[in-house]
Amino acid sequence: MTDEPLQEEEQVEEQQPEPEDDRLLRLAADFENYKKRAARERQEYVQLANERLIAELIPILDDLERALSAAEEHQEAQLDEGVRLVHRSLAGLLERNGVTPISTEGRFDPHVHEALLSQPSEAEEGSVIDVVQKGYKLGERVVRPARVVVAAPPAKGESEADA
Repeated sequence: MTDEPLQEEEQVEEQQPEPEDDRLLRLAADFENYKKRAARERQEYVQLANERLIAELIPILDDLERALSAAEEHQEAQLDEGVRLVHRSLAGLLERNGVTPISTEGRFDPHVHEALLSQPSEAEEGSVIDVVQKGYKLGERVVRPARVVVAAPPAKGESEADA
């Protein structure tokens, strides 16, 4: 008869989680909730940043629509002025948001330039002689490298090549 009370105590212990296990389960659940909340907050930050950028782009879109309507009426002077206005507005918006053009003066830098072509030139070998497409940085991060033509050594004359 002494075995029966022991078996009952073991069954009761198995049914109740130990305080340590319960604490660990709660901690794991709290951590999962934290991860979900952090992911939701990150998504909200991205949406807020996109909303701000879009709000600043809408007036530029309006300027572009006005320029296009002027083009339909064949008012070339107004079209030119409208396109310049859109360009200034967009460049200003990018600048206010930390976007800067990459300098293409001087020597080729593979970290910020993309060489499309190497052309014989009187300029110093390895210097940038033409810009095919401007590059941009956001802070210190390259968003798009500048696509450039790089100076190669001057071509040798054919008389030198025969010798």
